[in-house]
Amino acid sequence: MTLLPDPKLRPLCRVEDIPEGGSRGFGPARGGFTGLFAVRRGGRVFVYVNCCPHIGTPLDWAPDRFLSADGARIVCATHGAEFAIENGACLRGPCLGAGLEPVMMRVEDGIILVPRDAGL
Repeated sequence: MTLLPDPKLRPLCRVEDIPEGGSRGFGPARGGFTGLFAVRRGGRVFVYVNCCPHIGTPLDWAPDRFLSADGARIVCATHGAEFAIENGACLRGPCLGAGLEPVMMRVEDGIILVPRDAGL
């Protein structure tokens, strides 16, 4: 018997497609407005909506570039706000006290799965 994929989930990529200490962006789901991005750190994966809580712009300054030069924080390309990788909390910048929108995810057979409507 073959298990059918969960229709409420969509795959982003394989965990190994994101380098340890790196990030990767994903365009919006079909019909969506906002994309997602994932960061792999310490063997864990964190997924967020690619939208700054300050003014709603995408965070990446180039494809798959979401992190500070030392890889310790997520940085908004528009105004330099810095966010914690582990929980998306704004650590510095005009959106201090706000945070990135986390996306529920799970890993099955090495594939990162998120809700189909994430980032819509």
